[in-house]
Amino acid sequence: MDYYGPMHFSPRLLAAPLLVVALSAGAIQAQTFGPSSPSSPPSAAVGTHALGSLVAPEDQAAELDAELFYEIFLGELTLRSGDPGAGYALMLEAARRSKDEQLFKRAADIALQSRSGEAALAAARAWENALPDSHEAQRYVLQTLLALNRTADTGPSLRRFLDTSAPESRKQLVLALPLLYRKVSDKALALQTVAQALHGYDTDPALAPAAAISIGRMQLLAGEPAKALASAQKAATLDPTSEDVALMALDLLEAKVAGAEALAQAAFAGARDPQLRMGYAKALLELERYPAAQAELVTVTEQHPEFSQAWLALAALQLQSGSVPAAEISLTEYEKTSHNSAGSDEERSAATQIYMLRSEIAEKRGNLAEAQDWLARIDGASTRFDVQARRAILLARDGKLTHARALVQSLAASSPEEETRKKALNVQVLRDGGAYAEAYKLQDELLKQSPDDVDLLYDQAMLAEKAGDRVAMERILRKIITTKPDFFHAYNALGYSFAERGEHLAEARQLIEIALRLAPGDPFVTDSLAWVEYRAGNFKRSLELLQEAYAKRKDVEIAAHYGEVLWASGDQVRARAVWSEAQSVDASNATLRETLKRLGVSL
Repeated sequence: MDYYGPMHFSPRLLAAPLLVVALSAGAIQAQTFGPSSPSSPPSAAVGTHALGSLVAPEDQAAELDAELFYEIFLGELTLRSGDPGAGYALMLEAARRSKDEQLFKRAADIALQSRSGEAALAAARAWENALPDSHEAQRYVLQTLLALNRTADTGPSLRRFLDTSAPESRKQLVLALPLLYRKVSDKALALQTVAQALHGYDTDPALAPAAAISIGRMQLLAGEPAKALASAQKAATLDPTSEDVALMALDLLEAKVAGAEALAQAAFAGARDPQLRMGYAKALLELERYPAAQAELVTVTEQHPEFSQAWLALAALQLQSGSVPAAEISLTEYEKTSHNSAGSDEERSAATQIYMLRSEIAEKRGNLAEAQDWLARIDGASTRFDVQARRAILLARDGKLTHARALVQSLAASSPEEETRKKALNVQVLRDGGAYAEAYKLQDELLKQSPDDVDLLYDQAMLAEKAGDRVAMERILRKIITTKPDFFHAYNALGYSFAERGEHLAEARQLIEIALRLAPGDPFVTDSLAWVEYRAGNFKRSLELLQEAYAKRKDVEIAAHYGEVLWASGDQVRARAVWSEAQSVDASNATLRETLKRLGVSL
């Protein structure tokens, strides 16, 4: 049995826009005026057109005396002539005299465009003093302080910024605060500042859930995941149906915070936006919760059958789990519901995914020539690394290892990273072509470049087993267990290896039970435990476990084991049915073919 595990699939990333009012920290650097960059003119226009955008219509313009009008006009001309310092001074003086909000904004913008943070802050402070109820003035003060990385000074401004905001927009502003503070250097101070500014809002029924979410995200930024989870749980209690709670649960899942899965399950128990549920499915995939991810995608297609993205993602996951007919149905549904414009980037990207999936379906059905034909339909196939890599793997599996390796060598590699990628592909081609000893040596070279990479080390152990060096395999797996005790694949692989040989069955059971505690319900680990029970003569328990594993994942190798235990138990009719189903999915599977040959079964 192979342990490389299923290929990861990542559906389109969830886009969750939030209202953000932050300036880039890099926008303010120098603290003295300098000439404006020619590529970034400080003003879009000069003269009456510029004044028209700064001064209100006739009723306000009438209030400007000739001296003020001249001051504004002169400020713009001075700025255009290459003296932003004088232009700023004239504009700020005009703003102070008139208390005109647009003039204060213009003065602050001149300073920002001239890379003078302190001058911009002075203009914003003057604006704030002249018009203390101005929300825009508070925004400029807050943004400028953040751009200057003066986090400790932002507290009062942040509170005034929120207090002066329109009530209908306040919730979104509260939720956006973590994005506003994400680039400050002292995240702990930022957390303290935001928490203080939100005091009072956290008890307002309309804003308390948003405040809890915002504080939770700040805690996550500050490296306090347990507190972040507690804040999210508080928000969920206050508003169980909130989409913001669901988004926060996804953030915690992505950060692999203990306890986040339970929060996410509760948050997604009810109806959710399909794009949001797609994000949940993606998070589950990254956690290798494949059946749960597939269930979420099925839910999307049931509730929103017009949502084409879900059909494509579901097809990929079904194919990965061995459900070839179901994957074909999902691809057909995608093609029915997709409305990508012909020739668009979206249409080309989707076509590439479909052709890759069709290629994999053909391969699973033993038609390698058809699999290659589907790849040839992809735009730019001859220059795409992923397509050529897939072609090489198909050649290796078709027994054309020399051609496969030549194709790999022909791939361009313009950087050390790309060269490493080529080497990893070469390992896979050698492995799929049955050249295990050579693959093992090449994998050793990859390990020398990244000696602490557990995935590379694990693959090395599996290649050692394929090459017949079981001593090396056991040594490497035990090393992984020591250095990364939560890597359940290592426990499972070592335990299964013992069970396969009928050796050390007590230790095999112990290792696999540890793997199950680390990955509850994983069908591959459940299959391994069933194999231990089978080798120990516990046929009934073995069948129970295999039935459970096969129900979760229609994997061909699980089917091979399930059929063998059924056969040994005397139920040859059911054994043939399971094997026939597996053979229809992947007739070339080595474990299935070896099992049928050893038992003398012809289907």
